[in-house]
Amino acid sequence: MTDNYQKNKYLSKKIKPFDPREVKNVDDLLSALKYCGFQGRNLGKALDILEKMVLDDDCLTVLTLSGAMVPAGMGELICVLMEYNLIDVLVTTGANIIHDLVDGVNDIGHYLGSSDVDDGELFRFRINRIYDVFLPEENYLTTEKELLLKIKELFPEKKVFITPSKLFAKLGEKLDYRCILSIAAKKKIPIFVPAFSDSEFALDLYVFNKQEGFDFQFDILKEIETFGDCIRKAKKTGTVIIGGGVPRNWAQQIFPLLDQLEQLETIGYDYSVRIHTAIEYDGGLSGCTVTESKSWGKYTLDSKSVSVWCDATIALPILITGLLQRLELI
Repeated sequence: MTDNYQKNKYLSKKIKPFDPREVKNVDDLLSALKYCGFQGRNLGKALDILEKMVLDDDCLTVLTLSGAMVPAGMGELICVLMEYNLIDVLVTTGANIIHDLVDGVNDIGHYLGSSDVDDGELFRFRINRIYDVFLPEENYLTTEKELLLKIKELFPEKKVFITPSKLFAKLGEKLDYRCILSIAAKKKIPIFVPAFSDSEFALDLYVFNKQEGFDFQFDILKEIETFGDCIRKAKKTGTVIIGGGVPRNWAQQIFPLLDQLEQLETIGYDYSVRIHTAIEYDGGLSGCTVTESKSWGKYTLDSKSVSVWCDATIALPILITGLLQRLELI
């Protein structure tokens, strides 16, 4: 192999300078960015991989959602993904679930705020701050009262042993307003919250135990089995990962577990699109690359994947709008 041949391998494709005059929609934007550099190119690649994932009839698509995405205004986006059958499983934080209920009960319960503010004064007014989003405590309390009414309807016996995913499904069926839980129940999409106790939702149930005579007990290990059944039945699997944290790792650890139990011939997700701002250099799990995850058997060796280092409130709406346009759903 000559040096000239090797050199030409590196120089096979030229950058195509971005021309805004050729962009008619978001799909065009992302398609053009594929021929640029840095995270713009990765975002363009993400659309191609995501399109392949959702159009693969054999693929089970798992969305993992961490961070304060719902308070930041991303709740409706998740509802749309479910309505158009673009995700099959949701793994998220309890915080996103309760904030979604806050928006449903209060006809959007979050407000445009600011990070440059006197937090002591906010505390005096009982206004909770999520960076530049404000949430008045009264909206939490209104949601808690509504949740208690639904819980009393669902569990008049008050002694309850259940998995969180089953609770979310039952509650979603009872809700008459648009939210993640109600859409998921309608579409039969399971919602898993691995760190269930780390949320206002679980704290509300704890209050109901103490003040309303309920006895909620949750079968957390059963959730692993239920999710494992979803994965085992699928011919192919893929992840759409927003952020990192517990939702990401909980969804990915299922393959090493199944391999340990069943000695699978092929293990790991076949596709992955990830949007995050974590770095790999400190050894933190949220910065772990897909390549590193392959060493654990969490992704197949030939999996199609891309990571986009970007604020998810920027990249996710652009990516999903481009996907919906490409699929001619909007």
